[in-house]
Amino acid sequence: QLQLVESGGGLVQPGGSLRLSCAASGFTLDSYAIGWFRQAPGKEREGVSYITTSGGRTIYADSVKGRFTISRDNAKSTVYLKMNSLKTEDPAVYSCAAGRAYLPFTWMEGAGYDHWGQGTQVTVSS
Repeated sequence: QLQLVESGGGLVQPGGSLRLSCAASGFTLDSYAIGWFRQAPGKEREGVSYITTSGGRTIYADSVKGRFTISRDNAKSTVYLKMNSLKTEDPAVYSCAAGRAYLPFTWMEGAGYDHWGQGTQVTVSS
């Protein structure tokens, strides 16, 4: 069964950090570009970050630029999202998606991905 499994979410204070992981099960990630998305209650899903198959190009939403870092370890079939300086507007369910297509201009729209994970909850509260 082909799956993406996110982990690393939790409760953190404002200004704190978390590192999310997106691991592939049943397939390898080295042929897939990965997008991270988040969705808060009552809000639309938002594209957070994107990384190409080799990791040579990374893209960030303006809302997280300078605070979040996406990276990947293809040997482990895992993609990471390091989140620093977390704000009260960052809480959401964070999900990863894997796609064979290269989506440099539309990655944030959510279309064109082949596999989605179930998500991991991130809560920011003092």
